[in-house]
Amino acid sequence: MTSGQRQRLANAIGFISGTFAVLEVVRDRSVVWPPDALWQQLRGPQRLELGGGIALILVTFVMSIVGRTEG
Repeated sequence: MTSGQRQRLANAIGFISGTFAVLEVVRDRSVVWPPDALWQQLRGPQRLELGGGIALILVTFVMSIVGRTEG
C-alpha cells in the first residue's frame, strides 16, 4: 500500500468516524434545526461528542484538500 493510499484510507476512516459520532448524538433528538435549539437539548458529554465529531469531519476534509495540492 502506497503512502497516498494510506492517507486516503486514514481520511476516509476519520470522516466516517466523525459522521458516526455526530449521528450518534442527534439520533434521538426531535429538533435538529436550528443548531442552537439542538445545542440546548444536549448535555455536556453530548456537546463534546458533537463538537469532536464535527471537528474530525472538518480536519479530515482539510487534510484531503492539502494532500491533493501537495501530491
